[in-house]
Amino acid sequence: MTNRRFSDADALIYDQDMHDWPGEIDFYLKFANAASKKGQSILDVACGTGRVALRLAQTGVSVVGLDLAADMLAAAQQKAHGLRNVRWVEGDMRSFDLGERFGLVIIPVHSFQFMLTPQDQVECLQCIYHHLLPGGLLIIHNDNPELDWLGDIQPARNPPFEAGKIFIHPQTGTKIKPLDRWVYSPTTQTCTQYKVWEELGEGDTTTHRLEFEPMPMHVVFRFEMEHLFNRVGLQVLNVYGDFSEHPFADNSSNMIWLARKPDNKQTQKELSGALVANNLS
Repeated sequence: MTNRRFSDADALIYDQDMHDWPGEIDFYLKFANAASKKGQSILDVACGTGRVALRLAQTGVSVVGLDLAADMLAAAQQKAHGLRNVRWVEGDMRSFDLGERFGLVIIPVHSFQFMLTPQDQVECLQCIYHHLLPGGLLIIHNDNPELDWLGDIQPARNPPFEAGKIFIHPQTGTKIKPLDRWVYSPTTQTCTQYKVWEELGEGDTTTHRLEFEPMPMHVVFRFEMEHLFNRVGLQVLNVYGDFSEHPFADNSSNMIWLARKPDNKQTQKELSGALVANNLS
């Protein structure tokens, strides 16, 4: 058995792992279509290989997909099949400058949780604030993990790897057994995923072991997000527990935020003072 280690994001892994949440695409489409009717474009931040952005573009809305990983964007471009109303931009979600503003910005699939520090979080939201049109909307989809689970995966408990469903590699045709291990650090609110693929040969014996770089994600709690939105001047309109727009509750597994950049001049003036006070202008 040989071991291989991957240091970069892999578009194939992303497409294998990423699936739609119930009602997710329809939820985004509702807001995207409303923005499109006003002649406004949509920005998909951390778009990956275009799972959401392409679905929006296929309905006719104008979409920009932003991601830090060049291989993800290359895969998205290939899947775009000549769609002229979608374009792809390589950039950091904390510091991009597209030279345009949008009626809707979305951060799907927990990607905001890659912002590991308060500085990362504020810089990301501030950047998005400057790319939103007055009255523009921001949707962020965060995970809401169970506290019992977070307790079970603390380092002292040495959480084990857990096997997922075996699948066929789309390029090599070999059997792949995925294994995942999560470890949570309460002091930093960081939940790190360790991912391994085992290639299976005859008799389902492991022939190769593919190890991927650890993926740390910040565990975001509700009022932490409230403070972040207030700090950058975004108005929280709602927080949902799922894409069917049920209210966020104790047993919700998702935390879906809908926020708005104010368009009232008086409100903007008040907020600008708050931004200056926080050195965010």
